[in-house]
Amino acid sequence: MLHRGFFKFLASPFALAVLVLLLCGARSAQAAPLVLKFAGQNPPDHFATVSMRDIAKEVEKNTNGRIQIKVFPANQLGDYSLVYEELIRGTIEMAAISFPSQFDSRMDLIYVHGYTSSYAQVAKVYDPNGWFFKKMDEFNKALGVKLLGMYLEGMVGMGTVKEMRDPLNPKVDHGVLLRIPNMDVFKTALEGSKYRTISIPFADVYQSMQTGVCDGDTGYSIVAAYTALGDVIKHWYNLNKNTECLGIMISAKVWDKLSNDDKKVLQAAVNKQTALSIKNAEANDKKFLELMRKKGIKVHTYTTEQLRPLMDAFAATWGQLDQSKGKELMDEFRKEMKRISDSTK
Repeated sequence: MLHRGFFKFLASPFALAVLVLLLCGARSAQAAPLVLKFAGQNPPDHFATVSMRDIAKEVEKNTNGRIQIKVFPANQLGDYSLVYEELIRGTIEMAAISFPSQFDSRMDLIYVHGYTSSYAQVAKVYDPNGWFFKKMDEFNKALGVKLLGMYLEGMVGMGTVKEMRDPLNPKVDHGVLLRIPNMDVFKTALEGSKYRTISIPFADVYQSMQTGVCDGDTGYSIVAAYTALGDVIKHWYNLNKNTECLGIMISAKVWDKLSNDDKKVLQAAVNKQTALSIKNAEANDKKFLELMRKKGIKVHTYTTEQLRPLMDAFAATWGQLDQSKGKELMDEFRKEMKRISDSTK
């Protein structure tokens, strides 16, 4: 039986004050927002970073402040490989970064050459309900990361310090040594079209082109090429041979804890920006091609029909990826890309 003194204590002003403080503390703890760190790799004024901030604003507004997203651009939280490791652990909650194929080589499927050379095709390839997105989500999910969206930065061409020979003819040597990222999807496609290649670390590309270690680079969007290499390249070949794409991702450990309503809000905000990225990329390509011309860089542009022989030559090398990516996956890839190509002719 409880002692009478206990009931007297509960009725005392002191006890009531303690109770009020406890209730206020509980309400305060319940109302504390969920704060998510959102890591990016582009400069603060880059359109991808602007999109990251827009996602943060929309999510905070539509969750009534329950979720607050803090944007960290320009590799402030580490490069994309390190950030991805932290996504797996859940110590960084969100990111807009390049797909790190060192965790699963199938993720560099995004960089395969020749599956698209137009923005009309890109919109279909990156459709969040499409085959490509679902595959990329599958690869990331197996590592503990949820893919929310594929964000297009732009199409990729070639920047060189000297003029190439017959760049659209896949049967002749083009007279240049091109630096490429250390990925088989670049090497097989380009060497299969008579381009000579060399792998050089990203940080050394500018100096390598200055000193003649290589004659050019391929691996950048138009915007990135102008920004990083605009002072050294003399020619830009606008081949649209592959895409530069970011994954907007969230740690599965964080995603699984969100309510269904909050997941819908976050997904809707990302979908809006990924759709917008295609329009932004196309507009920025045009803008930065003109900036290249004003800088004195000779810009070589081509129609989709002019590019077709080179795209077909790239596609002819896809079979070489069966071993590293898996024949079943590449068979699906070939079938899907043919469907999209046929639908946009």
